[in-house]
Amino acid sequence: MRRNARAVKKINEATQHDIKLELDVRCQKLIERTLRRQFPAIAILGEEGVLGDPNSAARWVVDPIDGTVNFAYGIPHACVCVALQLKAKKMNRAQVKAGGAFSDGYETMVGVVYDPFLDELWTAVRGQSARLNGQPIRVSERKKLNEAIIAMGFAKYRETLAATLPVLNRLVHRVRKIRILGAAALSMVWVANGRMDAYRERGVRLWDIAAGGLIVECAGGEFWRRALPGEYSYEIIANNGKLRRQILAVG
Repeated sequence: MRRNARAVKKINEATQHDIKLELDVRCQKLIERTLRRQFPAIAILGEEGVLGDPNSAARWVVDPIDGTVNFAYGIPHACVCVALQLKAKKMNRAQVKAGGAFSDGYETMVGVVYDPFLDELWTAVRGQSARLNGQPIRVSERKKLNEAIIAMGFAKYRETLAATLPVLNRLVHRVRKIRILGAAALSMVWVANGRMDAYRERGVRLWDIAAGGLIVECAGGEFWRRALPGEYSYEIIANNGKLRRQILAVG
């Protein structure tokens, strides 16, 4: 990504609110080759395709470039996300809601987010402290919504935009500032070390949030999510563990 930051990008597909680059595919293939050399039996579920059985006992979840539109426009705010998930043994709905598992019964055990432009590597292993470039990190301690910086994301679909805009309009009057940065995983890890206090998005995909969600949890925060219609689609609020109810109360 750094090497191609100033290069002319080849666009494979473009819609009003999203861009797919040829480099997205190249990055995922590179990640796939690297993972397969070390872990040949583990499936890979990526934004740019699937390798193996995505419903197997273990799977890697990969977003080769989170923040593709930023990257395509030369905005140096994008990252690579890799998570290792294991399928939990039979869990009822209450256990999934209370624990770390997603709605399909998978639990993230390892999460890595790398920002090549700031050279920041965010890592987490379930049960251990989250780290930034090897140093332990913690979420913020802010409890009041009117003192908080909240990030928001806008998914590319018309229905999610329609649902999110009224929330933005209400929330903007209740918080210190709202930030819309265009890379879900980076917003989440910035919550993890207290640069921001919460991140909210509706219609975000699993590969955008699997790694960052674990990093938030391992930094002492809360990764709230609920499944939405559509494949691997979620509404999320990643926060410091003190603000989620206040955010939801706003709408």
